[in-house]
Amino acid sequence: MTVHRRFRDRIRIGPVQVATYYDGRGRDMHTAACTAPGCGFSTDYRDRAAAELAARTHHCKA
Repeated sequence: MTVHRRFRDRIRIGPVQVATYYDGRGRDMHTAACTAPGCGFSTDYRDRAAAELAARTHHCKA
């Protein structure tokens, strides 16, 4: 079964987008995902600061 996430509080830092969503248990989760073609960088974090730090320090290899 596919999970449909509703993202909120989205920002863009370079090619990386950071957003907040609720996981399946109702907890806030934060994701950082690179939108560059062929990059594939995407991670989930429990706090927003970690997701924004990952977005700022990400270097695309694509």
